[in-house]
Amino acid sequence: MKTCFLYPGQGAQFPAMGKDLFEKYPAAKDMFKLASDVLERDMEALIFEGDAAVLGRTDNTQPAITVVNLAVKNVLGSLGINSDGCAGHSLGEWAAYADAGVLTDEEVLKAVALRGKYMHEAGEKACGEGADSSMAAVIGLDLEKVEAAIKSIDGAFMANWNAPTQIVISGTQDGLEAAEGALKEAGARRVIRLKVSAPCHSPLLDEAKEKFTGYLDGLTFKDPSKSLYSNVSGKLASSGAEAKELALKQIVSSVLWVDEEKSILADGYDIIIEAGPGKVLSGLMKSVTSDILVQLCGTAEQIETVTG
Repeated sequence: MKTCFLYPGQGAQFPAMGKDLFEKYPAAKDMFKLASDVLERDMEALIFEGDAAVLGRTDNTQPAITVVNLAVKNVLGSLGINSDGCAGHSLGEWAAYADAGVLTDEEVLKAVALRGKYMHEAGEKACGEGADSSMAAVIGLDLEKVEAAIKSIDGAFMANWNAPTQIVISGTQDGLEAAEGALKEAGARRVIRLKVSAPCHSPLLDEAKEKFTGYLDGLTFKDPSKSLYSNVSGKLASSGAEAKELALKQIVSSVLWVDEEKSILADGYDIIIEAGPGKVLSGLMKSVTSDILVQLCGTAEQIETVTG
């Protein structure tokens, strides 16, 4: 059976995520220990004791979700379930780099912690300190209509193309407020603020991209050992060098998840597993196909269901 793992990104976090995995599976406990050692912070305390506001800060969210994503990957591997291809939404793409052997788990943890720090700092600079939401989901409009509605609004940008009529925008507080009115006037059913503190996938994070470039210059990306799909292109990343280039672009470029799903579906997988907290990616995948088994593996109970 050909299997693809999908790793969730920011917005999937919730307090105590992964705790049941930590308590049940040695592979998960080992991942939390590695993360605490590598990042020199108590990841158990952050994730299991931190409230939604703490976990919602980009500099906390990115390492927290990545620890859980990697824990799920390693638990599944310890149970004999491995992927033939992998993808991740936004931040989740970094767990896919580890899955595809492009980077080690340790390298991914270090990178996302720094990535989250730089993005948080750039977000505060662009949107002001304490902004609890710098992104919004637009429901009920297609890509062209969203782009047209926000085209002339300062501080509002296209961020994620998650589904044909589910678009996410990024921006400053003033930009998002102006965009919300324009989008509703254009026919959007809802505009929902997301629990993301930085305006991800927008030019407002150019400074974070530039800072992160210096770090990635010293990091070697190996060629993928399996199919690895890119948010930026919506297609396969064919080499480590290409994956590295795309990893930098991803900070300020839109996530073309619709195109990425098309690429995944064209490659003939039998099973797709959402390997991490939440159920957003499995829901998006189920909305475009009923021919492939789509399963959740973010909790111990869900993993037990998959493994039988």
